[in-house]
Amino acid sequence: MSLRRISIITAAALLFCTVAVSVARAQSSRSVSDFSLKNGANTEVSLKSYAGKKAVVVVFVNPNCAFSRLYQNRLSTLASGYSGRGVEFLFIDTPINLEASADGTDAEKLKIKTTGGADIPLLLDEGQKVSAMLGATKTPEAILLQPVGDGFAVRYKGAIDDNAQVESYVKERYLQQALDNILAGRPAGVADKRAAGCLIKLN
Repeated sequence: MSLRRISIITAAALLFCTVAVSVARAQSSRSVSDFSLKNGANTEVSLKSYAGKKAVVVVFVNPNCAFSRLYQNRLSTLASGYSGRGVEFLFIDTPINLEASADGTDAEKLKIKTTGGADIPLLLDEGQKVSAMLGATKTPEAILLQPVGDGFAVRYKGAIDDNAQVESYVKERYLQQALDNILAGRPAGVADKRAAGCLIKLN
């Protein structure tokens, strides 16, 4: 093997390692200590109560957003499919720019059906504190959290997959791939993918 070829291979290996380290650092640099949400019974649900889970997926949705409705079946399939693998899904009802305002009754307007037919209730983010904390800007948008130490590390943020309009045309399942990697003890992979959806209304 020529010296030039060895140099090229070495340079490529170093570049790959540098990128891998950069991705790992980016994924481990974002973290969340805790937050609380209210369910339909006006009871507070804290993130820390899921510290024993392998992962927590926070999904921002809205019943009046067409994109949320397009993803309803996909999200329910993911939630039911990963529930037995130690993953908790939290669906947050979030106001969007198409609405004049948000009210507490919205939590009853969108029900995520699991495969078994049970309803997954929506949680309310009063004052949009959680969406601001996690940097969510669209509905639907997913944030994958992994329990680490006394908090949760953000492992993935963004789109659920690469085709919001037609499920059968999906080629890249970003959230599912990140979940599978985390559950297998690997880095999530891609840390961010821009979500397609309705803009979250800012207070």
